[in-house]
Amino acid sequence: MNEATRTKKAAVYIDGYNLYYGRLRGTPYKWLDLPALFDNLMAVQDPACVVKAVKFFTAPALGNFATHGQASVEAQGSYHRALLARHPERFSITFGTHSMDRDGSLMPVFVAGQKFDRTNRTRVWKIEEKKTDVNIAMAMYRDACKGEFDLAVLCSNDSDAEPVLAALREDFPKLEIGVVAPVRPPTVESTSRRHASTLQQYAHWTRQYLLDTELLAAQLPATVPTRKKPVRKPGHW
Repeated sequence: MNEATRTKKAAVYIDGYNLYYGRLRGTPYKWLDLPALFDNLMAVQDPACVVKAVKFFTAPALGNFATHGQASVEAQGSYHRALLARHPERFSITFGTHSMDRDGSLMPVFVAGQKFDRTNRTRVWKIEEKKTDVNIAMAMYRDACKGEFDLAVLCSNDSDAEPVLAALREDFPKLEIGVVAPVRPPTVESTSRRHASTLQQYAHWTRQYLLDTELLAAQLPATVPTRKKPVRKPGHW
């Protein structure tokens, strides 16, 4: 079925940090072509559907706290530019921010094999991503109000998205909702996070994990042309 004969228009909303920490960190699949991934997934899930928009929500990497320092910041920037250059008509990025307690936060010390002890605490840097949950919820709800899409696909395993999915189901009964959990498939030895069942209750369908083969099949080229300098895959990715 070609795009001209497909009858359903879909928008995808991706929690970037949830995707990275839930599925991509520690893998060779970080150079991921997000629109291509969801084109492939929807071709299987619903061949009548065409992905018209992929909306990515994230926050800038912090070099002082990243594993590779400034190289992590540059890698994130390269990745974003590659995606925008490759899919200028249907890919967008919305940035949130970070919050950090500069005086440090008192947190309990972890001791293996021992119970939580609130009297044994140490001061740590506590960094939190801000605005992403709200940005996703606003985008999904505003798009639903405009009636531009028949299907809204949320790529997240964060139960904080439950209220917006509940509101969409109640206020827009004709809108189809899908949830893709960015986690590894379960194995006997697996310690990866389970999908958020609280999101599943509001979805018409759910994909409970992403396979390595699906990620491998949707990698960007090592070099992505742009209007200026080409973007190359970061060496440590």
